[in-house]
Amino acid sequence: MIVRPDGRGSFDLRPIEIVTGVSRFAEGSVLIRQGHTHVHITASVDERVPRWLAGGGKGWVTAEYSMLPRATERRSDREASIGKQGGRTIEIQRLIGRSLRAVVDLEALGERQVILDCDVLQADAGTRCAAITGAYVAMAIAINGLRKAGAVRRNPLLSQVAALSVGIVGGDPVVDLMYAEDSTADVDANVVMTADGQLVEVQATAEGATFSRESLNDLLDAAAIGLKDLFEVQRLAVASAAGD
Repeated sequence: MIVRPDGRGSFDLRPIEIVTGVSRFAEGSVLIRQGHTHVHITASVDERVPRWLAGGGKGWVTAEYSMLPRATERRSDREASIGKQGGRTIEIQRLIGRSLRAVVDLEALGERQVILDCDVLQADAGTRCAAITGAYVAMAIAINGLRKAGAVRRNPLLSQVAALSVGIVGGDPVVDLMYAEDSTADVDANVVMTADGQLVEVQATAEGATFSRESLNDLLDAAAIGLKDLFEVQRLAVASAAGD
């Protein structure tokens, strides 16, 4: 069995904590700490939808993502100072939005939108996955607030959704890669899955040689094991925010 840099087993997650209620004004907010990756997320309810959806009776869920200048070892420039978003940022925030919409009944949400702002405070790999996992909790808290206020007739939440990085390191599948593993992995993948086992998105890349269909299946199986733990952490966080 592979010996990981932090002593974890192949299918062990990094220590994870989801703290709710970290923003005074947002309808839902969390700070997710997954190892040394920390992401601050707010969910804002806007009673308007994008213009192209207006009058259709459906809501929308969207996301924005950014990495603070000293989230990494070396300072990076703010994208606002450069004057445009990078391709990586655009790709990640679209992924977050797609992942969350996969578990929301947009008709039940009504003609309003939930906007998730995901800001990476500190990065040690897996930032997009942590953002999706934490954003679900922030969104669920915001939607529960709409339900409590009687603003929606039925629960728009269809399931939970979370994401986990997996990879093949030293020939073995491992879950929840830290940067030291992510940067040397033979295969690097991100798996987005619902709590009932349905796949939302799989991003898998061979960093060196090609890999087999069997290896991909091994990675998906490993992800499913780790995601079970993430779903439980999400459930506890949402319940805690509701006072249950």
